Amino acid sequence: MPVAIITGASKGLGRALAGALAARGWDLVLDARTAGALKEAAAAVAEHGTRVEALAGDVTDPAHRSALVAAARRFGGCRLLVNNASALGAEPLVRLAELPLEGLRRALEVNVVAALGLVQEALPLLRAAPDGAVITVSSDAAVEAYATWGGYGASKAALDRLAAVLGEEEPELRVWAVDPGDMATDLYAAAVPEDDGARPEPDGVVPAFLRLLDERPPSGRHGAPALLEGRR
Repeated sequence: MPVAIITGASKGLGRALAGALAARGWDLVLDARTAGALKEAAAAVAEHGTRVEALAGDVTDPAHRSALVAAARRFGGCRLLVNNASALGAEPLVRLAELPLEGLRRALEVNVVAALGLVQEALPLLRAAPDGAVITVSSDAAVEAYATWGGYGASKAALDRLAAVLGEEEPELRVWAVDPGDMATDLYAAAVPEDDGARPEPDGVVPAFLRLLDERPPSGRHGAPALLEGRR
């Protein structure tokens, strides 16, 4: 069975994608910081009959990243790495004039440094796979200037650049940065708690990610809404 590592998999997009891949027969290594929520998510995903290993921890910890890759190796390799874990930098979001620098450092560590660290750990397995791929979950805040989204957007812009360069440096892999668009997630609720407008559930966005895996377009940046509409 193909094996995927998914970070931030206890809820939201990560959990929805894990369920969809398990339904297709993928074995999974799942990460999240909260052990209880991750255990619950893993149990639900495992009902599809695939192997699931859930490792609670912080992706900024090198030992935790090594453990995730070691688990994938025990399953037989890694064909897909999904860097989905994210930190906002401040909850709720604030203007740059008030953004705590420690919060910005945290966002950069989680969203950029840890993501690259996990890619580096997993590269030998991804290169050995017949169709290895990396997905980095981006945001429209990486390319659009929204008040209060500066720190988070800067980290996602940096992640986009890393993904673009990785795609050039690893031509045998597929490296996709994906902007999932607006979703009803705990992350968004923490970012803008006063905004209670209706948003799509993460399950509705997952088909965009599955399309990338099915069609394997060249490495690059994609918007989930466009993928869902049948165009790139």
